[in-house]
Amino acid sequence: MKKAKLLSRLRGRWPGTGWAVSLEEAATVRSMKRGHRMPRATPAYSLKFRIIRKALTEEKRVSTKTSAADLVTETDHLVEDLIISELRTRFPSHRFIAEESAASGAKCVLTASPTWIIDPIDGTCNFVHRFPTVAVSIGFAVNQELEFGVIYHCTEERLYTGRCGRGAFCNGQRLRASKETDLSKALVLTEIGPKRDPATLKLFLSNMERLLHAKAHGVRVIGSSTLALCHLAAGAADAYYQFGLHCWDLAAATVIIREAGGIVMDTSGPIRTGEPERTSGGWNVPETLQH
Repeated sequence: MKKAKLLSRLRGRWPGTGWAVSLEEAATVRSMKRGHRMPRATPAYSLKFRIIRKALTEEKRVSTKTSAADLVTETDHLVEDLIISELRTRFPSHRFIAEESAASGAKCVLTASPTWIIDPIDGTCNFVHRFPTVAVSIGFAVNQELEFGVIYHCTEERLYTGRCGRGAFCNGQRLRASKETDLSKALVLTEIGPKRDPATLKLFLSNMERLLHAKAHGVRVIGSSTLALCHLAAGAADAYYQFGLHCWDLAAATVIIREAGGIVMDTSGPIRTGEPERTSGGWNVPETLQH
């Protein structure tokens, strides 16, 4: 079946599957300056994510990208196409940076133009195995500066939002990052990533060992970097680190964490599109980890 016909059928099957409707009032600098509200987790908004929730329980066609652990499904592509299609209809002059488009060869360049940065399904490996930690992440940048971010936990129906100068929220409840600065009292989150070469595995395992020798309370891997970062913003964890994150992993979460009072840093230099970052509530990540 052609992609356009399948998207049309999806819209018919789930009435109101317009991903951009709840984002529209927050999508321009003018509207943000006028104080329009961020999207809320209304029933109509949640309805748009039934595609992922339904597909989570079904058999999937799975293929790989950069490695045997870097998975993608037809649902990743469909959701990304649907998001971009709806947003482009409303904002024809805006640009897009999206994970699966980039994997297919689209250039990943952040310009001064209003730009949507999209991860259609974060936690694809979880999604493939029906493990319910799965999210959609949408960030928005203007003049190469992030303005707001939205992350939706598809199975728990939690909508995380952040907007520069306006705070960070989960389903309307204010988020505040941990103020813990003592690693021996910290819960640390991380992700393994898709690379499995000996050097990467050695680095990952040695850093785990360093954290445990430093007597961190614990180290957790949940399979979704965006949701791990949301846990950080909510104060449920004290730090997160990962090497090789992409802009679609970080765009929305960066705004949410900063607005919750957390810190986002790149130990190799200024934060740029697609470069690795680490995040923390307060303790010094670069001094603790090898990189």
